[in-house]
Amino acid sequence: MNRLDIAHIVDHTRLKPETTAAEVIALCVEAEALDVYAVCVSPTFVMTARENLASHIAVATVCGFPSGKHVSSIKAAEARASIEQGADEIDMVIDIGQAMAGNWAAIEQDIDAVRGAVGSTVLKVILETAALDDDQIRQACGAAQRAGADFVKTSTGFHPSGGASVHAVQVMHHTIGDQLGIKASGGIKTWDQACALIAAGATRLGLSGTRAVLDGCTT
Repeated sequence: MNRLDIAHIVDHTRLKPETTAAEVIALCVEAEALDVYAVCVSPTFVMTARENLASHIAVATVCGFPSGKHVSSIKAAEARASIEQGADEIDMVIDIGQAMAGNWAAIEQDIDAVRGAVGSTVLKVILETAALDDDQIRQACGAAQRAGADFVKTSTGFHPSGGASVHAVQVMHHTIGDQLGIKASGGIKTWDQACALIAAGATRLGLSGTRAVLDGCTT
């Protein structure tokens, strides 16, 4: 893949809690210069991003972020409010504790609540794969698929267990095939990492250091 191929599947991301409106505006300017697919910002900055971004670049935001411990109705309301403010895609966090306990019906119900709130809006489900074993990843993917998600996503980038890994993406891809998209995010800092994750099955990348990754292109 060349530089533009990668750029066109990137969610250019800024989710740090100390982020300012000025930094989001700068993110949007850089997103257009790099020709990425989307920007991903906190819910409080959805309107700022939409107002400062070319219409062909999507605005993604998060809900239940980063812990996933929010009540499902709160996640749903947060997602709905973000769409009303201009979000094109929602990245929700599941309750990782429920996944580790094997409460898959609860996970599916949680995702279903947000799916119902967002209608046809693209819904990505963050699994926090570094905290889960392979069977838990497979089961979480199954719950997301049954609940109508469009993507499964590796990580928030905030969990101490780590971010995206080639192995986790392979497990996700082997589980869902081409039925859902796979977003790899969390700790992706180099071109080689990005390419390896795509080769493993990732169809979208969440990057905070997008320019540095793209500048590593050698083709």
